[in-house]
Amino acid sequence: MIWKKQIYVWLLLSGSLFAEAQTVKTNIVPEGYQRAQVVNGDTVPVVNLREIYVYPPVKFKNKRQQYQYNKLVRDVKRTLPYAKLIYDTLIETYEYIETLPTEKEQRAHLKRMEKELFEQYKPELKKMTLSQGKLLIKLVDRECNQSAYNLAKAFLGPFRAGFWNIFAGMFGASLKSEYDPKGKDAQTERVVVLVENGLI
Repeated sequence: MIWKKQIYVWLLLSGSLFAEAQTVKTNIVPEGYQRAQVVNGDTVPVVNLREIYVYPPVKFKNKRQQYQYNKLVRDVKRTLPYAKLIYDTLIETYEYIETLPTEKEQRAHLKRMEKELFEQYKPELKKMTLSQGKLLIKLVDRECNQSAYNLAKAFLGPFRAGFWNIFAGMFGASLKSEYDPKGKDAQTERVVVLVENGLI
């Protein structure tokens, strides 16, 4: 019975708000936002809904395929936060180095940042498996719209980017790996979208 009273109160409030919206035609909402608009003399509420992604259920041919999918879900959950962190760090770093007056100061800041980030995240990154490392490289490309190699080259220079790419190559990875959400990485994209929306 309590929930019926709550619904009744909510309906009364929303009804009175809607009636009030019909009489007030000025937009008191900050510019760029809209909660109602007048159509043919009637005030119609405007609601922006977030996108909803619906995928058909995954069908596995065998247990091995199911294991690989579950492993992919686990790896995406592990690496996606780091890819997003890299994107945020790049934006902040770029904005900050733009405020530094000389190229020498910019290079010094980038070296300091590289050292600090390496010290901070090295223990966690060392715990990643090889497949998680490769996935992280691809997810960096997804988040930043550039390969990890191009980002390293832009911020650290071609020599250091080449060094890190050779280092990655020793483990069978490449910083030049690109993300292909509509091709070979389609299943990864599905998992990423579901993880981002809290659906798995």
